[in-house]
Amino acid sequence: MSGKHFKAQEVSCCIKYFIFGFNIIFWLLGVAFLGIGLWAWSEKGVLSNISSITDLGGFDPVWLFLVVGGVMFILGFAGCIGALRENSFLLKFFSVFLGIIFFLELTAGVLAFVFKDWIKDQLNFFINNNIRAYRDDIDLQNLIDFTQEYWECCGAFGADDWNLNIYFNCTDFNPSREKCGVPFSCCTKDPAEDVINTQCGYDIRAKTDSEQRTFIYIKGCVPQFEKWLQDNLTVVAGIFIGIALLQIFGICLAQNLVSDIEAVRESCNDNREGFWGGLSGGAFMLYDFFYLCPVFCWFVGLVLPLNLGGRVGGLCTNVK
Repeated sequence: MSGKHFKAQEVSCCIKYFIFGFNIIFWLLGVAFLGIGLWAWSEKGVLSNISSITDLGGFDPVWLFLVVGGVMFILGFAGCIGALRENSFLLKFFSVFLGIIFFLELTAGVLAFVFKDWIKDQLNFFINNNIRAYRDDIDLQNLIDFTQEYWECCGAFGADDWNLNIYFNCTDFNPSREKCGVPFSCCTKDPAEDVINTQCGYDIRAKTDSEQRTFIYIKGCVPQFEKWLQDNLTVVAGIFIGIALLQIFGICLAQNLVSDIEAVRESCNDNREGFWGGLSGGAFMLYDFFYLCPVFCWFVGLVLPLNLGGRVGGLCTNVK
């Protein structure tokens, strides 16, 4: 049989390595977030007692690291390996997963705009629920303190919301030294003080409203958050639009790379003849599945002269 040489189409190297480079950074960030979350749980003894995950009445900030890190890890892995190995299954998974996240973000934005009052009520419920669990978890405590200091607020709608906490309520049977008080993060800051006075909120709610204004923030965190959102609406909108454009850009690049890969496969199939042509067509159909099973690929590689674990372009060879 006379030798024939076919010129195969090529996958765009620029798109391929751009997706690879971007996603490997994304993947490493996901690993870092997961590592921080697991380390925090290890320090709190959660990993040695898994049932304690449900013991906390409020929100555990570690969940934020784990969920965000998990999503970044999955997306980064699919995009990175899919681009490097020109694996259309992983690239399609990357596109669909990114599209679902984009759709959920868009839906959440629309619902937040339409149901403003409901969102405000849910935020109030969330903050008050975490006020009750303020002393139960150090990470939650630090998150609440940071929020109150940053937005210069106290409680959800005011300092009296701290009556929900068993250590700060003003009931007669409360034996706590923090009775009728607030956390130090509610206190107004004196620029001249270098050391934080953690007892500045003791007995402060037993005073009159006019006296309280001198020592603590009177406004609640929900109205302060609304004010901050209105003052920084342009910046917040710009950040969300930027994230959305990056997601759309990533989806388009991944789909473009998938189209290139499929074009290479079609070109190879068109140029194949006889037994090897039929064999290569079957190999292309099973390529994505076999790639995820390296042991099976290794076994098939011993039997067939095809490198199923390699790149797509490697299947377009000279036919003699």
